[in-house]
Amino acid sequence: MTGTETLWHPFAAMHAVRRSQVTITRAEDVWLWDSAGTRYLDATASLWYANAGHGRREIVDAVTAQLRELDAYHLFTDFANEPALRLADEIAARAPVDDGRVFFTSGGGDSIDTAAKMARAYFALTGQPDRTILLHREHSYHGTHGLGTSLAGIPGNRVAPPFVPDVVQTAWNDAEMLEETIREIGAERVAAFFCEPVIGAGGVLPPPPGYIEAAAEVCARHGVLFVADAVICGFGRLGDWFGVERFGVRPDLVVFAKGVTSGVQPLGGVVASGRVASPFWDEPGRVFRHGQTYSGHPAACAAGLATIQVYERDGLFDRAVALEGPLAERLAGLADHPLVDHARGGTGFLGALELDPERVAATPGLSGAVANAVRDHGVLVRPMISSLGFSPPLTATEEHLDLLADAVRKGLDGVL
Repeated sequence: MTGTETLWHPFAAMHAVRRSQVTITRAEDVWLWDSAGTRYLDATASLWYANAGHGRREIVDAVTAQLRELDAYHLFTDFANEPALRLADEIAARAPVDDGRVFFTSGGGDSIDTAAKMARAYFALTGQPDRTILLHREHSYHGTHGLGTSLAGIPGNRVAPPFVPDVVQTAWNDAEMLEETIREIGAERVAAFFCEPVIGAGGVLPPPPGYIEAAAEVCARHGVLFVADAVICGFGRLGDWFGVERFGVRPDLVVFAKGVTSGVQPLGGVVASGRVASPFWDEPGRVFRHGQTYSGHPAACAAGLATIQVYERDGLFDRAVALEGPLAERLAGLADHPLVDHARGGTGFLGALELDPERVAATPGLSGAVANAVRDHGVLVRPMISSLGFSPPLTATEEHLDLLADAVRKGLDGVL
């Protein structure tokens, strides 16, 4: 047997994939090459994470140097390592959180589970043990771990029930409905509200004007912890460190991953406000019995430190802001295609094309077919349930966006 018979791919129909794998062998900046030597524009920064572009020598060198000095050691109980200590300081200093404390994980799904357990534990330790209910939005994606699956607003991702109890969905775009949901449940039972600043894998849905601000006010009014899921939106994707700053909101918890290392190493985490951390930090004998083996891995944290330097030195967040309009314009220019219903974008350097709903209903898997057709023209885009997603590296140029738009139109024409 070879890898084509043994490698089980995430989110894949393996009966088909085992005959049609695309083996990526090399990467540089916005470009990827496969085993046949074909070059592709990475128009999704892999899975939303290669924000600094591929092949950043500074990050690779930092990881290599760290592996030579200290390859690995855990953070459990009272152990630490220098890169983890330094990166925690750097992240806390940049997070839109009051008196932030940083809990490292191995990735976004780990971080969602951590934030959910942390929120419930906080209320249990502060005399409100009935506050266990977690709220999330329609179309939301919060990973595929146990709690992340339960928090899934994408129906197709709710795999293998029964799910974690005490999870309630609310409208994705209506803060009044959020408040009504809290009142119906009873605020004394609600622990936290999970919110992506821009919904990512659920279709790239920018929030209506004023929604994020109003939702945060509702949570504050009812004592519900506001959890900003910055896994996709963070580290420049919306033009700042965690995405939620764009809306002037200071969450109680911020979940991060992906762009923190530009994907070079698996790393994630939760930034908790001092208020949420206080029962664990300021009172003796309080242990948050939770953590991952590779939390704060020294090589991953070294990658995070180097990635932050790259973002700041190269002004990549300003570049993202400058390019969000041009990307939205290129996508809007494709909205006249018969297979396209409308374009979304303009809030951060990401966007989507929503496919015609009648054609989607008539042709299951249409988004995948279009993505494959676009790939044939040298551009990799993200197929979602009924749309195509775009999130190029922050190092992209307008010329790359022209190439993207041209390939997408040709792909759409080919499928049509």
